[in-house]
Amino acid sequence: MALPLSHLKVLDVSQVMAGPFCCMLLGDMGADVIKVEPPGKGDQTRSAMGFRLKGADSGGFLALNRNKRSVEINLKSAAGREAFYELVRGADVLVENNRPGVAARLKIDYATLSKMNRRLVYASISGFGQTGPWAARPGFDLIAQAMTGIMSVTGHPGGAPVKSSVPIADLGAGLFAAYAILSAVIGRERSGEGQYIDASLFESALGLSIWEVSEYWGTGKVPAPIGSANRMSAPYQAVRAADRPFVIGAANQKLWRSLCDVIGRPDLTADPRFLTNVDRLKHRVALIEEIEPALSTRPADEWVAALLAVGVPAAPIHTYAEALASEQATARQMVMQIEHPAEGAVNALGFPVKLSGTPQQVRYPAPLLGQHTDEVLREFGFSAARVAELRARGAFVESAPEPGHAAVEANP
Repeated sequence: MALPLSHLKVLDVSQVMAGPFCCMLLGDMGADVIKVEPPGKGDQTRSAMGFRLKGADSGGFLALNRNKRSVEINLKSAAGREAFYELVRGADVLVENNRPGVAARLKIDYATLSKMNRRLVYASISGFGQTGPWAARPGFDLIAQAMTGIMSVTGHPGGAPVKSSVPIADLGAGLFAAYAILSAVIGRERSGEGQYIDASLFESALGLSIWEVSEYWGTGKVPAPIGSANRMSAPYQAVRAADRPFVIGAANQKLWRSLCDVIGRPDLTADPRFLTNVDRLKHRVALIEEIEPALSTRPADEWVAALLAVGVPAAPIHTYAEALASEQATARQMVMQIEHPAEGAVNALGFPVKLSGTPQQVRYPAPLLGQHTDEVLREFGFSAARVAELRARGAFVESAPEPGHAAVEANP
């Protein structure tokens, strides 16, 4: 069976993470994703990170750009825009992550392109959205985590501000944008019209802050860092055993009683401080102070096995090396190898969701810069003579911007 999105052509005019991640998700489901890159340099992530494998591109670029084809087009030149406009006329979706206003200056904004293709679904991903007093600010995952409150609740009480190491604002924006794009594509089947999608790192990070915002609105108290603990249940956090920490999640009364039995402290179930989950949340620090002395008598692996045997959620705290090498990651095919023209066999994360009827496929490794320029242009109806003429006019090579056209300022 054809992959579910194999009928869609997507122009990926984004760089770094949120946009490329969004487009990779679409590509994994079968969309023909054409990555439009600045000539000579390409996506900023090609040269990011402090390490290389064998070729010129970073591991981060390889991880975010499978199932795409790359074309080099100089959008700062009239000839480049002519070529780009032809791609737009045959596209279903476009994703860009320039700062608000830049796409309009480059004449690749939705108002311009929708006149050429009324069915176009056009998604902009920026730091703070296209409107509002912060719209012009630069957008990075760090900035979004800081300004949404995420950093204020991450880490341990009294500690320095900490951001989530996993860039949840970037990745969240990519996920929300993919969800909006597919919704707009489905809507287009009835209306025949595309639409504009305005996604941001700020709103995505806020949109993921469910527990913290609920606590603030429900209590009037500003949420504070609570380490590895949870705002809804206790005990539900990392605890220390004889050799190292592990995690437990006794999130209801049955599990709480089972936990107390396993650690040899059934008396805790009658302690007035810990009778209900609400009580345990109020006395979370005292609760852990009561539990950890019992846990300090045995190694973490023994406690995990004993707790799992009676149905209490518990787990070791893995490094990424341990997680990737785990039997579960192997069984779920979360590590795979992709053949790359410059790198050879490259490790890659597998598909995080599985479709039974149309399982995802790796059709292309992350592309070399401009690897598919001529191929894509031919598919969109460009003759060899037309390509040569556009190339002579600077459509596919790096050049200075025309007067009045700013260099592209991409948000991650």
